[in-house]
Amino acid sequence: MKQRLIKNPVWGACLLFIALSVIYWGLIASDRYVSEANIVLESPQITLPTMDVASLFGGASGGGDMLLLRDYLLSVDMLKTVDELVDFRKHYSDSDADFISSLPSGYVPMEDLHAYYLQRISVELDEYANVLRIKVEAFSPDVAHKIANLLLEEGEIYMNLLGRRLAQEQVSFLENQVSVLGDDFAQASALLIEYQNEKGLISPTGTVASLSAVVASLEGQLSNLQAERAVLKSYQSSTSPSMVRIESAIQATRNQISKQQDRMAKQSGGALNTVSAEYQTLELKVRFALESYSGALAALEGTRIEAARKLKQVSVLQTPTYPEYPLEPQRAHSIAVYSIVAIFIALIAQMLMMIIKDHRD
Repeated sequence: MKQRLIKNPVWGACLLFIALSVIYWGLIASDRYVSEANIVLESPQITLPTMDVASLFGGASGGGDMLLLRDYLLSVDMLKTVDELVDFRKHYSDSDADFISSLPSGYVPMEDLHAYYLQRISVELDEYANVLRIKVEAFSPDVAHKIANLLLEEGEIYMNLLGRRLAQEQVSFLENQVSVLGDDFAQASALLIEYQNEKGLISPTGTVASLSAVVASLEGQLSNLQAERAVLKSYQSSTSPSMVRIESAIQATRNQISKQQDRMAKQSGGALNTVSAEYQTLELKVRFALESYSGALAALEGTRIEAARKLKQVSVLQTPTYPEYPLEPQRAHSIAVYSIVAIFIALIAQMLMMIIKDHRD
């Protein structure tokens, strides 16, 4: 047997590698306990008002939120939090653990520590079920369970902080707009009231409408009087009492019409048409300010409701399990895989050596 191995060093190396694999995976490799948890993100079910404030401010939702949470749980910031609260370095550089699966020391650079962190912490998104599956490996069940719980707690805090920060910026912006528009509305209303008091009219447009109705009525009376005069002319002289009376009535009606028209449209500064135009301008400004102010109030209320909706609650489908048995490493599986790989490489090497030998011959 020894002679055969000397003649075939490839197979000797293969057997040595398999023996080392059996020794490491069977005797040396440290037990690793696995704590698992499944979570989803939920938001409060609050009905928004008619105005869709979400259209004003975009944001991630659904699967996007889950991916944000996953990235945070696997980030360096999360690693620093875990290291601070659980003493990640100390546990995973424990001298009782084997030299391959543990940290070389507790003073490795952050880059190397993060790479090792990603080997022991797994956070995967199940896109079909929209569930985040968390798996933590540690050399003791207590630490694995503690880290898994910490990931859930810190993840919920982070998502709420992220949503609250954006919502606060939106609410602050709209509160400023409401304050400005409220001042504009109050100022426009004050100007309108001051103008009404100055002119002594509650509604100049209503006064103009009333005068127009009076003028129209007088013009109707004038037409009737003129028709009556035409009839009288056919059989009475111009000096008859009836003709004198009708002429006087016509002249009086014309004077009244002229007076009312002058009141509405004379060129002096107190003309009703000028007053009405100025009043309508002020009234339009008040109406515009009121609509803007009302819209800003509705947007503010909608944004506050949207802010409440953005608060995320981590709903736990499966609480972090407390491992009672080390699931890792899978010793038999690892020995089998390494042995198959070693044999496969040895076969390839042996074939290459035979090909080279044939070419030499």
